[in-house]
Amino acid sequence: MSVQIVVSPDARAAAEACGGEILSSLEAARKARRRATLAVSGGSTPRIMFEWMARQPFDWQDIELFWVDERCVPITDSQSNYRMMRESLLDFLQLAPAQIHRVRTELPPAEAAAAYADEIRAVLGDTPVFDVIQRGMGPDSHTASLFPGEPLIEDRSGIAAAVWVKKFGQYRVTLLPGVLERARLTLNLVTGADKRDALRDVLHGPIDYSARPAMLSSQEMIWFLDTASAE
Repeated sequence: MSVQIVVSPDARAAAEACGGEILSSLEAARKARRRATLAVSGGSTPRIMFEWMARQPFDWQDIELFWVDERCVPITDSQSNYRMMRESLLDFLQLAPAQIHRVRTELPPAEAAAAYADEIRAVLGDTPVFDVIQRGMGPDSHTASLFPGEPLIEDRSGIAAAVWVKKFGQYRVTLLPGVLERARLTLNLVTGADKRDALRDVLHGPIDYSARPAMLSSQEMIWFLDTASAE
């Protein structure tokens, strides 16, 4: 496993650096395999990243877009990761509907997770390997919608599942550890002083995936940090 850490002066610079790596890595993957797959996360800093990406002269043909996780809310809801990405990126691109693989949150959570897993299999096969997965990390060390103590952190065979997030009183659909770990490249975008302690423990503490899900790694990882989180 290869791990790199890139520290930028602020959240915007970190977001733009991560966005630049996404685009260059997708281009390389497309040249190698004729198409490229990307799964993204939500959040305020990724919104900055998507807005920057929308302004870049990038050819999105043969790029397949997925989500790392999604809140089980209508796609018009302000909490929807799909809505955030549509407003900040998708509305500015000319993508075929078949390139966009959202979680069907209009279904009950378990059905939405099963349908999402089926859609991933249809594109990537029974053992999916994403070219690029962009993840974040919460102050509690969660990543995707895998929170500390979640039993699904031990699931290396499934693709996606519905999880009940007690602290938010909400169902979410998330990719599972086996998928996250098989990614060719993981880009972790982490900003803000509130992430500092968790980041220290994830990068330097003993391996404990249940306590610190953000420790889940893949073939190659790059951490994009701002100075506030990296201190």
